Amino acid sequence: MLYSQLLLEVRKEINDLAIVFVLLQAGYNREGNKLRLGACYLHKRHLSTEAINQSDSKLSTMTKTKELSKDVRDEIVDLHKAGMGYKTIAKQLDEKVTTVGVIIRKWKKHKITVSLPRSGAPYKISPRGVSMIMRTVRNQLRTTLEDLVNDLKAAGTIVTKKTTDNTLCREGLKSCSARKVPLLKKAHVQDRLKFANEHLDDSEENWVKVLWSDETKIELFGINSTRRVWRRRNAAYDPKNAIPIVKHGGGNIMLWGCFSAKGTGQLHRENLG
Repeated sequence: MLYSQLLLEVRKEINDLAIVFVLLQAGYNREGNKLRLGACYLHKRHLSTEAINQSDSKLSTMTKTKELSKDVRDEIVDLHKAGMGYKTIAKQLDEKVTTVGVIIRKWKKHKITVSLPRSGAPYKISPRGVSMIMRTVRNQLRTTLEDLVNDLKAAGTIVTKKTTDNTLCREGLKSCSARKVPLLKKAHVQDRLKFANEHLDDSEENWVKVLWSDETKIELFGINSTRRVWRRRNAAYDPKNAIPIVKHGGGNIMLWGCFSAKGTGQLHRENLG
């Protein structure tokens, strides 16, 4: 029996009708799930121990039984392949005939004995809502979760920022810090590519002798802070996912630095006055 102990039997005679309340102690099954506290009501003029036991047995059959292990299911299929019938298999393994039938029919249809994937709770955001926020993100990669939540709310779907974030992640998008890259014109890109091709076959000894130096004063367009962008994996340096920076703007500090194969040099502040 699934219930651990019969605690109390209270018999009350009301108009020659006996009512027995059977209170059962809450226990735990093998999976660690707590069983419900049960109460059994018996309405009989004359009650006996046998009647109480029968009622307790009925309560036991109402609880959900444990799923059979894969080994037992495989054994059922093997016995079926050997030519045994449902009743014979059920009797040999001490299982219900209906259980044996379900396992064999599933094996015949899907060729597996493990439990099939079950559908979970439906998504909070409908396919139309997903299309809407994906379209918004494609048009404006720096849109915020709050903006998307407000758009969904206006369309009649109330969800949290976390739900919206999970939906975008499921579509392959992730909120990342926008990379800061130099603002290059087309001519700059061509010059850099030309330089790389010209020195593609240079030996390591030649590169050891090179001293790289530059002076710079960097100011970001707009607010000088970290901004985030919705992008796919390995698309960090796509121009639409990056923040361009230029060597002009506010401030009055100019720095000069250098590095080579042996390490980096010290930064030097240039006096512009």
